[in-house]
Amino acid sequence: MKKLLCIALGIFVFYSCTKKETPPNILFIMSDDHAYQAISAYGHDLNNTPNIDRIANEGALLAKGFVTNSICAPSRAVMLTGKHSFVNGKVDNVQKFDWDQPNFAKVLKANGYQTAMIGKIHLNGLPQGFDYSAVLPGQGHYYNPDFLIDGIKKRIEGYVTTITTN
Repeated sequence: MKKLLCIALGIFVFYSCTKKETPPNILFIMSDDHAYQAISAYGHDLNNTPNIDRIANEGALLAKGFVTNSICAPSRAVMLTGKHSFVNGKVDNVQKFDWDQPNFAKVLKANGYQTAMIGKIHLNGLPQGFDYSAVLPGQGHYYNPDFLIDGIKKRIEGYVTTITTN
């Protein structure tokens, strides 16, 4: 009995002393029409992008990227689902997107992450898998835009870039 108690205590001490790994924060920024030459973190001087450069320096800079669909809404659907356009059903900017299918936000949320989507998505319907969403319907307006905040339409005064980055 004493030996069993010592083993149990040893296991308890071992597991209580092991460092619990905190999952990393994940920030995904999608920006339209930014080739790698347009971001100074990649060593080009077409634009000065100090905030993106800081994120690259303190986080990660992806050196190789490939697209399965470079069209606006279908590319977003590919990134959300991890599936080619012909599989996720969003092959052009006209067809509807099926939010009921699995996406990375749903997987992250199921694994304890808090998720949010803010900005332009170009996919119809209420985003699924996000604890919070504030998306522009359609193309959106640059000044005093309407947002769908968790599905409720609300006009916010100001310039859309300032609003989405605040």
